[in-house]
Amino acid sequence: MAYRIGVIGGDGIGPEVIAEGLKVFAAAGVAIETIDYDLGGSRYLRDGVVLPDEVVEEWSGLDALFLGAVGTPEVPPGVIERGLLLKMRFDLDLYVNLRPFLHPPSGIDFMVVRENTEGAYAGEGGFLRRGTPNEIATQGSVNTRMGVERVIRYAFELARSRNNHLTLVHKTNVLTFSGDLWERAFKEVATEYSDVETAYNHVDAACIYFVDSPNRYDVIVTDNLFGDILTDLGGAVSGGIGMASSANLNPDRTGPSMFEPVHGSAPDIAGKGLANPTAAILSGAMMLDFLGEEAVADKIRRACSDPGVQGGTTAETGDAIAERVRG
Repeated sequence: MAYRIGVIGGDGIGPEVIAEGLKVFAAAGVAIETIDYDLGGSRYLRDGVVLPDEVVEEWSGLDALFLGAVGTPEVPPGVIERGLLLKMRFDLDLYVNLRPFLHPPSGIDFMVVRENTEGAYAGEGGFLRRGTPNEIATQGSVNTRMGVERVIRYAFELARSRNNHLTLVHKTNVLTFSGDLWERAFKEVATEYSDVETAYNHVDAACIYFVDSPNRYDVIVTDNLFGDILTDLGGAVSGGIGMASSANLNPDRTGPSMFEPVHGSAPDIAGKGLANPTAAILSGAMMLDFLGEEAVADKIRRACSDPGVQGGTTAETGDAIAERVRG
């Protein structure tokens, strides 16, 4: 029986890298029925549509979502980010953003679990006297005990399945309210996982460690904003952003999870065959893992790790990975 996958190619290089991901799935023999959705900056510029509620409802009947990248320079900041990406995360309760980083030459092998529906991205805030010399803008960080605890618990389970080490990253010395909630929840959940060794880093220290000693990490759990920033740095130190994959997970499986490369739409190189599709292909492997196709996902990851597949055009890289998966 074929998996029903919603495909959002999006903007810029998004459709190019997604095409290579689908090529690799076909080479692996995975039965997939794709349902294409025209969403993103280009769609918004055409007719003002971002993400209709009826599309979100339709997604409830799918097994997963596979997204390339969205965003165009002509669309004001925040329109697509909040109206599409964040709406997907909130409406589908994709509360875990999982990003793996693996670079054997450097000894890097860790995963970041980022809380994905709260924090500074929840949308709390506003303006007073906007456009005047006395303008005030506020942007709050929303942290609930339920939201914090469930992502911490997911991270402990993940650490238990790997090397039994979990690091909380926050800024508790300055963010004394949200940081206190995260720290207390972390310590309380830790009592249920005595086999997992724990550590804490301030986020600024973690930035240094990502660069000079990333092999100290196994699993990291952090909030939405810090996770967003840290994982871009993680991509940079583990082979480049073109290798960085991610999953937006609903672990309770009350709806489909969404899988996407960490990189953006890169409109400056769109259509030139310069985009590395590996991050999209690896995101697809994460999707297959989540769907229970672990053996196929492992085969795709091994193919992507072969140095011989890198260095060609977008399509050539996809062809090389597909060939190794087929073989």
